[in-house]
Amino acid sequence: MQTITPFLWFNGQAEEAVNFYVSTFRSASVKEVQQMGGAFFYAEFTLQGQNFIALNADGTFKFNPAISFMVELDTQEEVDEYWDKLTANGGKESQCGWLEDKFGLSWQIVPRTLTKLMRDPNKQKANAVMQAMMKMKKIIIKDLEDAYNQA
Repeated sequence: MQTITPFLWFNGQAEEAVNFYVSTFRSASVKEVQQMGGAFFYAEFTLQGQNFIALNADGTFKFNPAISFMVELDTQEEVDEYWDKLTANGGKESQCGWLEDKFGLSWQIVPRTLTKLMRDPNKQKANAVMQAMMKMKKIIIKDLEDAYNQA
């Protein structure tokens, strides 16, 4: 049972954000929507089994990269898919698998291969993978594997 739920404050865009996230993730659903005065107020939704709450509020608070959501994936196709969807229509690429979506929320799109290779007991190989990753925006699995194999 999940006991910590991210509660996201959107600047009047919560309904659009919820619809965007639910359409982006393969396993996603809206559990409940509450209205106030006939307008969208907040929603409970799930992405990949993780519960979230989105609040429609004013612009008092903004997201920043100090908080991000990491999405671990198995294939380059999945990395490409989520990267492309989350950076579309105003999202921004950052370094090392990080991006900011069009609502300002930060995500890390990470292939499980990265974690596996960086935990290798051979520190030279793990460091080579780290150095390769530091040069990337979107993580490219083949480039990580090449760095690992050449070390």
